[in-house]
Amino acid sequence: MNLIKPLKPLACALLLLASSHTWAVDKAAENTYLELCSVCHSEQRIGGTGPALLPESLGRIKKAEAINVIANGRPASQMIGYKDVLSSEQISTLVDYLYTPADNPPNWSVADIQNSHKLFVNQQDLPTQPQHNSDPLNLFVVVEAGTHHVTILDGDKFETIARFQSHFALHGGPKFSPDGRFVYFASRDGWVSKYDIHNLTMIGEIRVALNTRNLAVSNDGKWVMVGNYLPGSLVVLDAEDLSFVKEIPVVGNDGNPSRVSAVYTAPPRDSFVVALKDTQEVWEFPYLNNPNFEPRRILANDYLDDFSFTPDYRYLLATSRKAKGGQVIDMELGKTISEIPLPGMPHLGSGIYWQRGEQQVFATPNISQGLISVLDMQNWQLIKEIKTEGPGFFMRSHANSKYAWTDVFFGPNNEAVHVIDKQSLEVVRTLRPMPGKNAAHVEFNKDGSHLILSVWDEDGALIVYNAETLEEVKRIPMNKPSGKYNVYNKINFAEGTSH
Repeated sequence: MNLIKPLKPLACALLLLASSHTWAVDKAAENTYLELCSVCHSEQRIGGTGPALLPESLGRIKKAEAINVIANGRPASQMIGYKDVLSSEQISTLVDYLYTPADNPPNWSVADIQNSHKLFVNQQDLPTQPQHNSDPLNLFVVVEAGTHHVTILDGDKFETIARFQSHFALHGGPKFSPDGRFVYFASRDGWVSKYDIHNLTMIGEIRVALNTRNLAVSNDGKWVMVGNYLPGSLVVLDAEDLSFVKEIPVVGNDGNPSRVSAVYTAPPRDSFVVALKDTQEVWEFPYLNNPNFEPRRILANDYLDDFSFTPDYRYLLATSRKAKGGQVIDMELGKTISEIPLPGMPHLGSGIYWQRGEQQVFATPNISQGLISVLDMQNWQLIKEIKTEGPGFFMRSHANSKYAWTDVFFGPNNEAVHVIDKQSLEVVRTLRPMPGKNAAHVEFNKDGSHLILSVWDEDGALIVYNAETLEEVKRIPMNKPSGKYNVYNKINFAEGTSH
């Protein structure tokens, strides 16, 4: 007993020393985070232009994978690599810090949602007819990522008719009311806003989460559903005034919480379709005769990080970041019916379909390899792999155009844009609109006669092309214009555009 007693102070001292060392390491990692990461992920790690970096939101990402991402960056994102800035020990310590629960875990409750609601004007008090001279269905909504603004652009004259400040880092693409009068925006940090295109005025806003993925609007114009990363939830809003209706916790059939990969509306099915990110499930929410928004659960064969629909919304095409290929889910049968032979990391959400002779085909860019995969939509077999100058992110066309356009978003050749003949499946032209600057994301106007391409740079531009001759028509200087969305194409879910 006497021998043990003298050791107690020594043991306490050693414990205290170890504790102070751990504190110092944690503090160093926290300082590294605040210096390098907080600008995109926020000081509280609740997300901004980048995702939330909390244990709750890191989900399926293992520490080894997180170390690799910090060291080498990540495809299909703005995440750069830091291996030349941080030592391997610093990166490992930073990852340990990210996987440590916050001292004061952030939360966003139903009360927080409701208290954030702001209605600027009652839409019933506004004229129902457009208060401008532009064709209301041939307007473009342009997201200016560099300045966090939105421009409303006339699709006939290609002139600005309105411009306004947006919330920080709009994400997931704006969505429209069925008549095209209203546009709804979701920002990375959870703000949902509603804008009246006819009256060029903001209607209201509400913050539904700390980190939001995207939103969808029901095809009857009554509901907005928002999918979130943090907290992992779905939030239903009244589409008229954005008032809160319901929060739906996202918990898989296995009992594990999940983030939301994406939520879309399926017009022929009168439902919202939701893909879960951390459990192998698809949820469908019919919004007719389903006042409580109870989900129909469909078990999938793999995780759904990215997905698209066939034109009739009968089938859902899905892939995961780690998959070798993909899967086809029959929404009627509620099960996976086929595998898809796709290499690398296809970006199905930007895939498009068109008629090629007697075939209907689906084509998707690939964010890890320089190729476009073209599939026969009858049997899901690969028809052709079209080689490109590097991995791409967006692909677009129009029913009235004989060409499909795809960018080379990642890698050293990101200044290039390929124009593909939709019948021969050959690249017929490669454009370099502003050499040395990233060219991406094409959107056609209503009749498909012209298209607009973005150059994602601080000294970038919107570039208007004649869709038939491929000649440049106009150049509009702009700071990092990212997405452009044509009202007519979006509300009609037109061939050649995204959801």
